[in-house]
Amino acid sequence: MKSDIYTNRNFKPMLLKEIAKPFNSKDYIFEMKFDGIRALIFTDGDEFYIQSRNVKDITYMFPELKPIKNLVKSKVIFDGEIVAFDKNAPSFSKLQERLHLKDLKTIKLKSDYEPVFFIVFDILYEGTDLTSKSLIDRKNILKKYKDCECFYKCKYIENNGIELFNKIKRNNLEGIVAKKKNAAYLINKRSDNYIKIKNIKDGKFYVCGYSNNKDNNSISIILCKKAKDEFLYVGKVKLSSKYKLFNKIKKLKIINNYVVGYSDFKCVKPIYKCLVNYLEVTKSGHLRHGIFKEEV
Repeated sequence: MKSDIYTNRNFKPMLLKEIAKPFNSKDYIFEMKFDGIRALIFTDGDEFYIQSRNVKDITYMFPELKPIKNLVKSKVIFDGEIVAFDKNAPSFSKLQERLHLKDLKTIKLKSDYEPVFFIVFDILYEGTDLTSKSLIDRKNILKKYKDCECFYKCKYIENNGIELFNKIKRNNLEGIVAKKKNAAYLINKRSDNYIKIKNIKDGKFYVCGYSNNKDNNSISIILCKKAKDEFLYVGKVKLSSKYKLFNKIKKLKIINNYVVGYSDFKCVKPIYKCLVNYLEVTKSGHLRHGIFKEEV
């Protein structure tokens, strides 16, 4: 007998596969990808419970989302993203400030003055398990739940993913998600019925040093940008020994540290540059999710 997912909550939400380029298809809907944390909300109008994608109770972290329970009249599971905004755009950096808080008084203060929002894009349960229904059927059920001060239904378009991606790119947002219209919801699984396409950025940076990794087949290279006469730390990325740059850097003489903003590494003369893909630049000027591409 199939277990009741409202009661037996030990499951992870359906995850997405990733591809590099957007596409058009009449079989898919396309949504904005919000830069936040994935969460499931369980509520029956009295109970209110937020579960992370790693099956952890994070209810205490976001008290401002509790009014969502007033929207329902039966047992419901919503799937969505907890998002913080800065200047009308999703900001993971802003959300990170909340994720590290433990003191309940501080959390309450932050929730009053810098609230987060729940962007809901699916409903898995409404009195009964809805996961076997098609995505479009579930979206139609979700429509009856009205937006409120902390709960917003994710908008979507049909067919034209390339147009949406280009708009996202122009506005420097994270990316899009493509979802197959007739797809059932597969808990605990990653499926190409749901696909993410990220707005990946790239830049050229000086290699100003490295730190050794536990394995001998890679190092972490220190990346800097030059500002006037200073080299400012922007992040570090893993460099595999399969690249020629690996041996070039390891052969350089270790010199005194001249990098502003970072110290725990072997400093070398900045004679090499590399191309790096990244998702965003944080408020502190650091690259998020940097990946080495090639020497330049």
